[in-house]
Amino acid sequence: MSVTIATSVEPSTDPRTVNGIERALDVLLLFSRSHEPSLGVTEIGRRLGLSKAVVHRILTTLCSRQLIVADETSRRYVLGPASLALGRAFLDRVDVRDLAREPMRRLSEATSETSTLSIRLRHSRVYLDQVTPHRDVKMEVQVGAAFPLHAGSSSKAFLAFLTEAEREAYFASGPLTALTDHTVVDPHFLRDELRVIRERGYAASFGERQAGAASVAAPVFDHEGRPVVVISVCGPVERVRTRVGEIAQTLLAETRDLSARLGHNNS
Repeated sequence: MSVTIATSVEPSTDPRTVNGIERALDVLLLFSRSHEPSLGVTEIGRRLGLSKAVVHRILTTLCSRQLIVADETSRRYVLGPASLALGRAFLDRVDVRDLAREPMRRLSEATSETSTLSIRLRHSRVYLDQVTPHRDVKMEVQVGAAFPLHAGSSSKAFLAFLTEAEREAYFASGPLTALTDHTVVDPHFLRDELRVIRERGYAASFGERQAGAASVAAPVFDHEGRPVVVISVCGPVERVRTRVGEIAQTLLAETRDLSARLGHNNS
C-alpha cells in the first residue's frame, strides 16, 4: 500500500474557530470509533452530516499534523502516527501499567511462572510488560511484539470480551492465520471457544502462539466494562497444562481486584 502524508492546508479551513475545532474533533473521533481500518470522504460526510468540501478541508488539516494519513491508491484515510503518539501518551498517564505491576509480581511469585501485561491496538495484541520468576527454565516474551487477536490466551481474552460488532469486524477483516500447528483458525470453532471464555472469565492456550508454550489469561475491565488490558500467566506446556484451574483462580482474583480499582462493577 502506497501511503503519503498530505502537507498542504487549504486557507478556507480556520482551526481557530470553535465550529472548525469541533468538526475536526468529530472527524478524528469517528476514526477511533470506527470498526473499519480506513474511511473515505463520502462515508465521513454521511455519518457526520458534513459536506464533502468541509470533510476534505478537515482531512487536509489533520493530515498536515500527521493525525490522519491519506492512501493515494484507495483515496481513503487512516489514523496517522501522531494519533498513535497521543494514544501512547494517554496510556502512559493512565498508570494501568503501574497499577498492574504489583498484581503481576504476586502472580509470578504465587505460580512460579511468568506474568505478562498486554494492550490491544485495533486487530492486534501487544505485550506491554512482564514479570519473570526466579527459576532456570522460564518463559520470556518480547515486550512490544504484536500478535493477532485469535492466537494465544491473551489475544483471545481480548477478543472474547469485545462487543459482538467488534468481534465480527475482526472475523471479517481477513482469514485467520496460523502461528503454529495448534492455532485455532476455524471461525466457527473459535466463536464457540470465545463464548466459553466469556462464561468462565479466562482463556487458556497450549502452543497456539508459540510451540511448547502455554498460558492462562484474563482481562482487566474499566468502568464501562471494556477490556483495557489483559494479564496472563505463561510457562512451558508441561508445567501449565495440569495447573490451569489453580492458575485461573489466582489470576481472576487479581484481575477482578484491579478491575474494581479502575471503576468496574464486578457484580
